[in-house]
Amino acid sequence: MSNSYRIAVIPGDGTGPEVIREGLKVLDAAQSRFGFTTELVSYELGADHYVRTGETLPDSVLDELRQMDAIYFGAVGLPGKVPPGVLERGIILRLRFELDLYVNLRPVKLYPGVPIPVDAEPEDVDFVVVGENTEGLYAGTGGLFKKGTPDEVALQSSVNTYKGVERCVRFAYEVARKRERKKLTFCGKTNVLTYAHDLWQRVFDQVGESYPDVTKDYKHVDAWCFLAIQSPEIFDVVVTDNMFRDIITDLAAVLQGGLGVAASGNLNPEGVSMFEPIGGTAPDFTGQNVINPMAAIGALKMMLDALSEVDAASAVESAIAQTFPRLKGMGAGEMGYSTSEVGDMVAAAVTGR
Repeated sequence: MSNSYRIAVIPGDGTGPEVIREGLKVLDAAQSRFGFTTELVSYELGADHYVRTGETLPDSVLDELRQMDAIYFGAVGLPGKVPPGVLERGIILRLRFELDLYVNLRPVKLYPGVPIPVDAEPEDVDFVVVGENTEGLYAGTGGLFKKGTPDEVALQSSVNTYKGVERCVRFAYEVARKRERKKLTFCGKTNVLTYAHDLWQRVFDQVGESYPDVTKDYKHVDAWCFLAIQSPEIFDVVVTDNMFRDIITDLAAVLQGGLGVAASGNLNPEGVSMFEPIGGTAPDFTGQNVINPMAAIGALKMMLDALSEVDAASAVESAIAQTFPRLKGMGAGEMGYSTSEVGDMVAAAVTGR
């Protein structure tokens, strides 16, 4: 008997619907080949919905999302149409907090045939960043005092709990244990963030006692950024807090071909998880059919892995690897093919055509 999954689809704004469309095309090819089925439930959340209704994420929709097997997410936010932070906090961060998506998982892998602006080969770039996803500076603790005056004070505190750090670090150790190199690097700033990252370092050390087979390492975040570009081969699995994760993974996207190929998972290992490309809405390219859909297809691959459809996930990854060398470039309008043509090529490779 085949497996069946209910998947929420949130295409979002800008080019989000275009890349999600191609991901769903690949999903259809995968389920046709491997025999599982999906029920897709689409939600029109984003800028247009907000302008029309004043809603970001209705409680009724959130309740429905809790019952899904996975969430496939495009991107939200349109500069000039909705003020910065409204959709990001009202949709993305609320989903992370309400669904307790406490791990952000971002694989950084360079496939053969992908051009990058630094001196690295595919065998040098294959690591995973595990980031805490519900705490830190993104918790939104703080406020403004005397706003708009010369005496204005802005406070934003980084919230780090033992529970939040411990479960993220433990997840990272589990990821490292399953990989060939079995190495975990804590990326922090222990010499300056002497409270928050003291907690992180102690938890990293304590949890590490249960993983004697995993090699432990530490890098200051500024040194990590330098080393990631100079010597990416030294990293295997990296664990860090919410803010540093957001920064270093965008930097690391340079090593894999840019934001157009970088995928992300927001995980609750005990519940529903959400998968998305990390490149944003790219509104200047909306409707032109020129945006790179590979990040969205990579996010689909991550979703299939999370659903334990490992054969389908492997086939999608193989199809991605086969397709990359056919592209002239990775940026919007640089591929030599349209968005839909790239999706067609990956889908055909999944089915073996």
